[in-house]
Amino acid sequence: MEKLEIEIAKIITEYRDRTGKQLTIGTTESATGGGIADKLTNTPGSSNYFKGSIVAYSDKVKIDILGVREETIENHGAVSPQAAIEMAQGGKSLLGVDICVSDTGIAGPSGGSSDKPVGLFYIGLAARDDKFSRSYVFHGNREENKRRAAEEALNMLKQYLIQYLSKWERDQL
Repeated sequence: MEKLEIEIAKIITEYRDRTGKQLTIGTTESATGGGIADKLTNTPGSSNYFKGSIVAYSDKVKIDILGVREETIENHGAVSPQAAIEMAQGGKSLLGVDICVSDTGIAGPSGGSSDKPVGLFYIGLAARDDKFSRSYVFHGNREENKRRAAEEALNMLKQYLIQYLSKWERDQL
C-alpha cells in the first residue's frame, strides 16, 4: 500500500492531466505542529501543488493570523469542530489555495477533561464549496496521537480529492 501523500500526489496529478488545472493545497495546524505539511512535502513534486502551512499553536495566533473568531474560542474552545473549520477557512484565504486542511487537538499526556479527553482531535477542511470537520479520539502517547492525526488529515484530504475528481468526471457527462 502506498503512502497517503503519494496517493494524494497521484490524484492531484490526474486531476491536472484531465482538466488542465492545478489544484493547490495548504495546511493550518495546531496540535500536529506541522506534521501534515511535513508528510505532504516528503513527496517529490509536491511544490507543484503544496503552497504552505501555518502552525497556529496558540489561541492568539489562531485568532490574529487565521481569523478564528474569539467567540468561537470562548464558546466552543480551541479544540472544537468550529475552530477546525475556521482555521481551514482562514488558511485557505491566507495561503490562496483551493483546499486547506487543519487540525486542532489535545495530544497529551495532559490537557484533557471529561468533555475533551486526551487524544481528541478535530480535522477540518475548507474548499470552494465545502467546509467540514471530523472528530477523532486516539489512545496513544503524544507522538502517536500527533502522527495518527496527521495520517487522518491526509486520509481526509485523499477522500475529498477522490470525490472532487469524481464530481468533475460526472459534470463532464
